[in-house]
Amino acid sequence: MTASLYLHIPFCASLCDYCDFYSIAVNEQQNTLMDLFVDAVLGDIKDQFGFFHVDHVPTVYIGGGTPSVLGAARIERLLAGLRVLLEPMKKTPVEFTIEANPESADEDFLRACVSGGVNRISLGVQTFHEPSRRAVHRAGGGKLLEERLALIKSFFPDAFSVDLITGLPFQTATVLREDIERVFAFQPAHISLYSLTLEPETPLGKRVAQEEFLTTEYTEFHGGRRSCRIKTPCNSVYSVVNSYLPCGDEADNLWIIGRDMLEKAGLTQYEVSNFALPNKACAHNTRYWRMENWLGAGPAASGTIIDDTAGTGRRFTYPADINAYLAAPEPRVHSACIEELDKANLIRESLLMGFRCRAGPDPLIFKQRFGRGIEDCIPETIARWRGRGFFETEQDNGSLAPSREGLLFLNAFLCDAFGKVE
Repeated sequence: MTASLYLHIPFCASLCDYCDFYSIAVNEQQNTLMDLFVDAVLGDIKDQFGFFHVDHVPTVYIGGGTPSVLGAARIERLLAGLRVLLEPMKKTPVEFTIEANPESADEDFLRACVSGGVNRISLGVQTFHEPSRRAVHRAGGGKLLEERLALIKSFFPDAFSVDLITGLPFQTATVLREDIERVFAFQPAHISLYSLTLEPETPLGKRVAQEEFLTTEYTEFHGGRRSCRIKTPCNSVYSVVNSYLPCGDEADNLWIIGRDMLEKAGLTQYEVSNFALPNKACAHNTRYWRMENWLGAGPAASGTIIDDTAGTGRRFTYPADINAYLAAPEPRVHSACIEELDKANLIRESLLMGFRCRAGPDPLIFKQRFGRGIEDCIPETIARWRGRGFFETEQDNGSLAPSREGLLFLNAFLCDAFGKVE
């Protein structure tokens, strides 16, 4: 069986207030915990290769958390162990990605990545703007970011990606444009532009719910002092507001400004939040969006195995608990929660993931998997949204590709489509 591999590294130097991925903050006193994790995750991967009869791993992605917080020595040991496990496979992975944060992506770490077979790196920049970084407790500063971007470019000149976030506290259109221009100076091949999502259980979500941040329609500067117009029933104006978070149309417009800048610079939007130079799209994530097999190793990691003959699947998800993961008996995959994906649910997921892409769901994979085409599953939805200009001009192969502006209404389209799937 062919399956991609995702490794979740559940450690960070510090936890950002907006993040809802499972991770724990670690320091030098927790070296033993990280050593135990490396041993455990390698054992888990070995067991999963055997359990699922995997003979080809086309892509590997090490994410988190912050993989670079493991340090050069542990990364070297992790990658050496992976290389041993992958050697018996038919082919070597065509793409091997690792995520990093600036504060831990030093020269020793990058050298270990290159020697261990990593051929693509993704750096979490998010923003250079110091007030925004401090407001969400993001580690590192603008000067360090630029130093590490230059260093990463020297190791991965044509294969590094940068993450940016729009809608952060204290972010304005001017701030965002400056962030993107500073990133452009290092010529990344790929940029992920995410719109901030306020998850209710994160520290930032709780602070907003408690009104520690004021949401605004716009901001201006007068003599170096910030003034904001607050959305209130009486349309009151407050000056020199200490806390500011874009919301609603302002937050949406920030992302559109970023999108337009990236496209003008020659990066193509190939998925809702992802932009790339020609032939530089992330192959691993593309397999997710096509709902192709992947394994997940590490606490909170999730893997999905598809039965193309039946049009069904199974999802294996580990609890978000490092201690439970380490204590689980081998093979650890038996401790994962199993979710059965029946045909209707798998169709919905295939639509959800596929329409995130500018190319739309792969029509051949869809028809082979479910025995009918996309239009056969949701004919009324397709007809209705075709009339609204949601789709690009359709191709001869029957693909249904969302238009550039249609992607802005993706959630509404999917809600309509999901109600029609039986």
